[in-house]
Amino acid sequence: MPEPADIHALLERGGGRDIAIAAPEREPLTYGGLRDQVGRAGAALGKAGIGAGDRVAIVLPNGPEMAACFLATAAYATAAPLNPAYRVDEFAFYLEDLRAKALILEAGTGGAAVEAAERVGVPIIGLAPEAGAGAGTFTLDIPSSVAGRGNGDDRDDAALVLHTSGTTSRPKIVPLSGANLCASAGNIAGWLSLEPGDRCLNIMPLFHIHGLMAGVMASLHAGATVICTPGFNALRVFAWLDETAPTWLTAVPTMHQAILARAARNREIVTRRRLRLLRSSSSSLPAPVMGELEAAFDAPVIESYGMTEASHQMTSNPLPPAERRPGGVGLAAGPEVAIMDEAGTLQPPGTEGEVVIRGANVTRGYENNPEANRAAFSDGWFRTGDQGVMDAAGYLTLTGRLKEIINRGGEKIAPREVDDVLMAHPAVAQAVAFALPHPKLGEDVAAVIVLREGADAGERELRAFAAESLADFKVPRTILFRDEIPKGATGKLQRIGLAEKLGLAP
Repeated sequence: MPEPADIHALLERGGGRDIAIAAPEREPLTYGGLRDQVGRAGAALGKAGIGAGDRVAIVLPNGPEMAACFLATAAYATAAPLNPAYRVDEFAFYLEDLRAKALILEAGTGGAAVEAAERVGVPIIGLAPEAGAGAGTFTLDIPSSVAGRGNGDDRDDAALVLHTSGTTSRPKIVPLSGANLCASAGNIAGWLSLEPGDRCLNIMPLFHIHGLMAGVMASLHAGATVICTPGFNALRVFAWLDETAPTWLTAVPTMHQAILARAARNREIVTRRRLRLLRSSSSSLPAPVMGELEAAFDAPVIESYGMTEASHQMTSNPLPPAERRPGGVGLAAGPEVAIMDEAGTLQPPGTEGEVVIRGANVTRGYENNPEANRAAFSDGWFRTGDQGVMDAAGYLTLTGRLKEIINRGGEKIAPREVDDVLMAHPAVAQAVAFALPHPKLGEDVAAVIVLREGADAGERELRAFAAESLADFKVPRTILFRDEIPKGATGKLQRIGLAEKLGLAP
């Protein structure tokens, strides 16, 4: 079967009666049923004037309807999934920045997303799951206010747009074409040797590139099944394993650590529902945890390295019998991967430098951001902002990050966004957010504050203030008060290494 170039072709890879989407305590949905559902939703959107190039924001709980809705929107328009944990101001920013034509929400829900949509004038489409039908089956209630609003452009082949945190407070828009997504799905499916009989237990959020690509699209590329859970719940994972009989799962390290902590007391289920592999990505998996997971599940743990701009996967440790290296991120697993110096010269094995990639899964560039594109692309290579070393065998080890992004268990946070919120407090003269090492999350958010002369504010007050505008995962867990913020040798603020300067790093 030829490689798919878009979502429609991807959905043809499974047999009509084979199971495409399953879910705990739900009837499954076949590939034939999924194709019908995607077609019906696409026709409903088209009737309302939504088509190619139109951005449709999606704020839905994790589960089969979210997966099917993403596929339909990506196939017929441009899907823009958003984190349901955002606050009103965050939703309003993203909806305006995306120029969203509509927002899809579960019918009858309210909250921050609704308030934001009403504030910026984005119509709301209600999604209603069909009771008793296969998992992922739904109807759309599209208001008349959607009709005629569109500025769709048939030349815009973006199937998915996501915001990625940058070193400025304004996140960048990453457009990914259907061809990008399908290439990445094929890379993951091929690397993991996925077959139609495989069943992925997806516990990743589906507003995240990891869950969308590794959980959903890689499974569909293989003609296999994705089991869509309501989201990660360490207390329910083993019941889901027993009920749904997956062959593999993909998760971030913090999820794997929580699962590992409960594995011993669920040994009967682990033995009865033997996994072929466990995959970890989105942040670094501590080497001891990898060893303990493999021992607990008697299955290989495959650590992969990905990012939004690459439609997720870039490198990965291989399946047995090839060598897996704990603490490393493996071999090129789809795109070309190399090491480049500051001048743009590719480096020989064993030389430390910036990790660069190019390939069919890599975005063509950030949207409406020529400055960022000039910095990010060099002679056709995309600069990841990560520092690493590749050995003669092609194994990559990451040694640091040139960017200032805080990677909190796979959630990427722009520190200047946190700065801006804290600086809005009347008592704050200076605020600098930075990454604080964390034993389970890899990094957590911290901030150092200089108060205005004569002003007073405590850590609890500032955290509560930040929580009014920021999602919980962005709120600093640690706030330090100083008379001045430490600077580098040149007098310039350096976020990277600030935890060490403040005596907070081991």
